[in-house]
Formats: sequence, C-alpha cells, structure tokens
Amino acid sequence: MKGSTSKVYVIGVGMTKFEKPGRRDNFDYPQMAVEAVGKAVEDAAIDRLEIQQACVGYVYGDSTCGQRALYEADIMGIPIYNVNNNCSTGSTALLMAKQIVESGNASCVLALGFENLSPSS
Repeated sequence: MKGSTSKVYVIGVGMTKFEKPGRRDNFDYPQMAVEAVGKAVEDAAIDRLEIQQACVGYVYGDSTCGQRALYEADIMGIPIYNVNNNCSTGSTALLMAKQIVESGNASCVLALGFENLSPSS
C-alpha cells in the first residue's frame, strides 16, 4: 500500500472538563458535544456548515449517539460515522477522519469523542 501524498491538518480543538459523574446537572453526552464542538469550531475559525462528515466515538450508548449529539450541536445533513473500539475509540475516530480527508471524500471532517460514565464506573 502506497503512502498518501495528501496533507491532513488538525485545524481546531475543543474539549470539556473531565469531571466526576453528576458534577454538572443535566450534563449528558449531547451537552458535552455542544460544548466541545463549539470550542473546536471557534478554535478553527470555521462555520459549522463547513464540516462535511463526522466520526463520533463512544463506547457506552445507543447505536446513534453520534447523530443525537451532533443534532444538539446543530450539525445535521452530513454523514456521521459512529465508532466503538473500546479503549482505542477516540484514536480510531481520529484515524477515520484523517483517512476520509486523505481519500478526497471530504476536506473538513469532525472527529468527536465522548463518554458519560456512572458514579460506579
């Protein structure tokens, strides 16, 4: 397999504070996505409409948590790939986003990861 000649860049980053479960009222994964995506879009100085695809990683949740989270973050109408690869879910979502850009299928791809654990986790 030949190496890609396409350059891929991370243009924006955003994250929520790591907190113990229950520290913030009504702070579930959709709210995490809204906060993290908002910060990443601001950091990248782009409009949300420039995001063409998204790779969303999580382990505990329904099969469409990515769609639900990004709907709350006002990102709709694009392909959203839900990624679950246990302890390497986040890096897998990032790798997938990189590969989508390298392939030429999109020029701006969001990689997002979240997890909302219970106090006993």
